[in-house]
Amino acid sequence: MKKTIVILMLFISAFSVSVNAQYYEAVNTIQSMLGPALSGSGRYKGFIEAGYTHTLSHYNGDFIEFSTSQGYQYNNWFFMGAGLGVDVLFAHKGTDWTEGVQMPGERKYTTTAAMLPLFTDFRFLIGATSSTSFFLDLKVGCSFLLSNKNIAIGDGYLTNKEYFFLDPAIGIRVPVSKKNSKLGFDIGVRYKLLTSNYWYNNYNSNITLQSLGAFVGFEW
Repeated sequence: MKKTIVILMLFISAFSVSVNAQYYEAVNTIQSMLGPALSGSGRYKGFIEAGYTHTLSHYNGDFIEFSTSQGYQYNNWFFMGAGLGVDVLFAHKGTDWTEGVQMPGERKYTTTAAMLPLFTDFRFLIGATSSTSFFLDLKVGCSFLLSNKNIAIGDGYLTNKEYFFLDPAIGIRVPVSKKNSKLGFDIGVRYKLLTSNYWYNNYNSNITLQSLGAFVGFEW
């Protein structure tokens, strides 16, 4: 019995040492990754962008977009971070839209509203950072409608407050400093996908808003 207890205690002790070692290894790894980003040194990197996109299909609207991403440059070609933005939506009513249609919840409607996208940002650089190069960018997250009113768009309304957000882009990076390769201007084209609820004449369904446009940005 004593021998069994001793073996069990040795096993627990070895397991505890292994867990502690893995814990400290994980903590050290996280610190080594986030430390430079939080201190503003090393491979920390930030972006700011402004752009315009126009909604495709008959669910017509325009977006004026502002966003920023902050994150970590893992190597010369891969960036990952998080960001937020402000999108101003200018919706357009369709020819079949009428004010006499009863709105869900009897709320008022608007054709202009702000949206708040929150996203994870992945960027892949194609070429050297010291010269003009191409990049691929992908933002994935959610977008929130900052309005208590329904959005009159097409021949119905947008009524949901939360939207799935997908924003792939391709562009050109132009460096602005030979001494600091982190600084650069960006110009490119983007495709944006939003999904939400759509309401029309007491009928609910899902709707997909797709938009295409261009943007400019600065990175440091």
